[in-house]
Amino acid sequence: MLAAKDASALGRLFSAGRTPRALAALDGHPRGRMLAVRGLDHGPVAGALRALAGGAAFPWGGKSFASAGGAEGTGVNRVRLGGRHALFPFRTRLGASVIDGAPAVVLDYDLPDNPAVIRAIHDEVRLVDEGLWLGPAMLKTARGPRLVLWFALDALRPDAPVGHAGRDGRSGRGAS
Repeated sequence: MLAAKDASALGRLFSAGRTPRALAALDGHPRGRMLAVRGLDHGPVAGALRALAGGAAFPWGGKSFASAGGAEGTGVNRVRLGGRHALFPFRTRLGASVIDGAPAVVLDYDLPDNPAVIRAIHDEVRLVDEGLWLGPAMLKTARGPRLVLWFALDALRPDAPVGHAGRDGRSGRGAS
């Protein structure tokens, strides 16, 4: 079970993961879960964070992806804050991971519609089991991206869409 693993174990699993040949492998609305926060992945704080992340009250529900069959795609985060929202659009592409240099799906939040703090996020994902994607969420710093936390996306248990980013990365209207 991914939720019980610490940051180090998740890093090893990510390094052993696979990257699809095409971004279409991620198309859809996989359910998301925060797994481990770097530096807070042991002890009572880790247990409390795991319980919060696994509960219905946790605001992040996952991500929605659309590749349009090309080498690049778009996506958006599904967030539950006083309703269901599509927030913080991103672009996707295949590229080298900053974790280990091997291929990964890179999520680029550096879009004009995102606030500065969101534009500084760098996410990546790899397939670690059928329909199960694992990724580091990192913060871009002057010294390069710094790991903040690990998250998972479960495409076998998709969630309903809330809207989706278009080709320009802007969030579209969707069902609430």
